[in-house]
Amino acid sequence: MAVETQTKASEAAQEVVVAGAAAEEKEVVKELPPPPPAPEAEEDPKKHSGEEAPSLPAIGRAVTFTEESNLVTDLEDPEKKALDEIKQLVQAALANHEFSPPPPPPPAAEPPIKVEEEAKPEEQPPPAPATEEPAPPSDIPPPLEEVLIWGIPLLGDERSETVLIKFLQARDLKVKEAMAMLKNAVIWRKEFGIEALVEEDLGIPEMEKVVFMHGTDRDGHPVCYNVYGEFQNKELYAMAFADEEKRQRFLRWRIQYLEKGIRQLLDFSPGGVCTMVQVTDLKNSIGPMKRELRQALTLLQDNYPEFAAKQIFVNVPWWYLAFNRMISPFFTQRSKSKFVFAGPSKTAETLFKYIAPEQVPVQYGGLSKENDPEFTAADAVTEITIKPLMKQLIEIPLNEKCLLVWELRVLGWDVTFGAEFVPSSEDGYTVIVQKARKLVATDEPVEKNRFKIGEAGKVVLTVDNTTSKKKKLLYRYKIKSSTVSL
Repeated sequence: MAVETQTKASEAAQEVVVAGAAAEEKEVVKELPPPPPAPEAEEDPKKHSGEEAPSLPAIGRAVTFTEESNLVTDLEDPEKKALDEIKQLVQAALANHEFSPPPPPPPAAEPPIKVEEEAKPEEQPPPAPATEEPAPPSDIPPPLEEVLIWGIPLLGDERSETVLIKFLQARDLKVKEAMAMLKNAVIWRKEFGIEALVEEDLGIPEMEKVVFMHGTDRDGHPVCYNVYGEFQNKELYAMAFADEEKRQRFLRWRIQYLEKGIRQLLDFSPGGVCTMVQVTDLKNSIGPMKRELRQALTLLQDNYPEFAAKQIFVNVPWWYLAFNRMISPFFTQRSKSKFVFAGPSKTAETLFKYIAPEQVPVQYGGLSKENDPEFTAADAVTEITIKPLMKQLIEIPLNEKCLLVWELRVLGWDVTFGAEFVPSSEDGYTVIVQKARKLVATDEPVEKNRFKIGEAGKVVLTVDNTTSKKKKLLYRYKIKSSTVSL
């Protein structure tokens, strides 16, 4: 039973990762080798080797490329040429109404019933009416079909070129292939009813535990988190996949969620941010979901090209890191540059490379919380690495009466933390604000406190790392007026 469960999880992770690259390299992916057999039980490889699981593979760190610009002036000559060519093809297709779905086939005609009739005398055909000469052809061109995608016209808008560039990049500047992809995407949107879907209330807010937008990365890209392990909750799983009707509703919800995110958070104007970062959590990803998600993944990759600035996979099982090394030669440098993989012990550290801690949700090692009354994403977080067997002091000087609010966390804890107020006056007394105590991994992930200051002095926060490992410390604070109630 353990073997079967692990194998399904292996297949699920493979499906999610490979699907992320399929839009750019479909033909290559088909020839990928099968995943390695999963281990027979949940077993930490450190028990056998005495070392940590394989470190991050080179695909996630070795080469980074600058994101392609959507400014025409920044394009290379081949890109400008391809853009001009696809514009001409789009112009012709709009004139010929080629972006409309094909008409349904006519119903099959029933064979005529033969009825024997008495022979009738032949009648002379009536004289042919006088024919009129055909009108000369008009010089007025037919009106262009009006086609919008993500609310943007295909031509004639400053954002139109950004849309066309996405399809060209997805097909390596092969104009005919990009045009075919664009046509198929527009026709699919009409058949799927995207414009009506955006306004529809599907009534499943519980799915926002599975997919949700949260903050931006260090370059301003919106970040979308995909937490498919949430489907281990049987009620949530049944809500999405219990029958065909629920599966179709989940599919529509997933597409609706992406469509709204694109329209509300992305900017297709020249120089705007028109891509997002996808963070996929592979923790507890289960095999049975793979079949239901395949259709959604295929639709997304075929109809939403070049929307991923980065694809970061976190809580990746140790066995997948090894499998990733095996499949990485099948991908181009362009694709590899977008993929980042992190095992469970490196998840927060990896996310912080691309997303500031004040933008990372608490469950992924950051300090960002929804509806936080004290701090927002605008309140920057300070990061400190505490060396083994070292004590870190954080001194906050205060020159007047005020209210000090702070929050702090050490990833994985296993440290001792305390806080005290030291007055500036020589005859003052040190006040213990928070008695030193040991904090471990099972404690609350964030320590938050406040202290009302009645005189000049400083608050000292002390973090004592008594372990033989480095620790990542995150903290921030605010000084408020002393009139604020506690």
